[in-house]
Amino acid sequence: MNQRNKLKLINDPIYGFITIPSALIFDLIEHPYFQRLRRINQMGLSHLVYPGANHTRFHHALGCLHLMKKSLDILKSKGIKISEEEEEAVLVAILLHDIGHGPFSHALEHSIVSDLSHEYLSLQFMDKLNQDFDGKLTLAITIFKGDYHKKFLCQLISSQLDIDRLDYLKRDSFYTGVAEGNINSERLINMLNVVDNELVVEEKGIYSIEKFLVARRLMYWQVYLHKTSLCAEQMLISVLRRAKLIFETTEEYVENSVLNHFLRFKIDSKNFDIIQLELFSKLDDYDIISALKAWQGHDDFVLRTLSQMILNRDLFKIKLKNKPISSVKVEKTIRQCMNDLQISESEANFFILNGSTSNLAYSLKKEQINIWFKNGKIKDVSSASDQLNLKALSKPVVKYYLCYPKPHN
Repeated sequence: MNQRNKLKLINDPIYGFITIPSALIFDLIEHPYFQRLRRINQMGLSHLVYPGANHTRFHHALGCLHLMKKSLDILKSKGIKISEEEEEAVLVAILLHDIGHGPFSHALEHSIVSDLSHEYLSLQFMDKLNQDFDGKLTLAITIFKGDYHKKFLCQLISSQLDIDRLDYLKRDSFYTGVAEGNINSERLINMLNVVDNELVVEEKGIYSIEKFLVARRLMYWQVYLHKTSLCAEQMLISVLRRAKLIFETTEEYVENSVLNHFLRFKIDSKNFDIIQLELFSKLDDYDIISALKAWQGHDDFVLRTLSQMILNRDLFKIKLKNKPISSVKVEKTIRQCMNDLQISESEANFFILNGSTSNLAYSLKKEQINIWFKNGKIKDVSSASDQLNLKALSKPVVKYYLCYPKPHN
């Protein structure tokens, strides 16, 4: 019997050809848990602002796999000892690092499930896959959790200069057309090294790091925290909260959708078991979009109106301020909404959305990005840089928002 060729090539618009390096990784990519990522948009509702931003978490995961392979090859070429077992484990860990993302991930985490972060869910998926693959993911899980003794391998998975960031900045920049995010990931990877078991960047890579941190800051304000994307996400959270309120108290259901389960029952880390995991693994963007389409004709005014508005991109007006918005202003906006739409205060609370968002390009409190100088000294990038005051990027910028329906004449 002919064995199936599992060392495939995949053509990626960012990097060209991506090689699948082992049979185990091929089998993981083929698994339904991973294939689900084809149906999860990488950037949620950002396509309402940047129409090209329709790439998926499947794209991103494969890009991370490619960059991780390059990183490991570079480190090995510099004499860093990485065994074949460790290499495959790190590749598996980065491939699966986002497998726990749900549809419109952050909106979902704040509406229909409680205290279930995508990191927690990724670990649940990896544990189940480890059972299915006879323990072959044990080392990958140890590295993913940051518990492995070779710290630099854990830092490649999660740090302020990890492979995840190197791919998503470049990829999201490409698909949105926002050139400011286009980092030179290949140059950054070539400058990586290991000193005292920790990841460092060689001195000549300092300007690439500066560009990377500035690009991250700009991408957050121009793309990830763009006020229209922020508003659309808050509207989606609101409509899902409203649906959950209705589904928990009535016999309502969405036809042919596993979404019903998550709307009807309280799901959190205390009751999240293998049954919940299997149901979650069948949930994707299509369930949410199909539900919004069904709810366009719903009897409930809030559910109907919000669904129509999101689908037709008739989004709320949003005001961003540098200071918290006063409760008097919020109350006045609620009263105005009640009057305009002829609805109750409890209904108006689904239309008036306020809160805050922040942007921190580089944290001095987390593990720092260290620059390794030729004289053997190691300095944090914020103090090593002479071209740019990177300390300014380490101060969080907080913006306060208020979203409300545009007045219809």
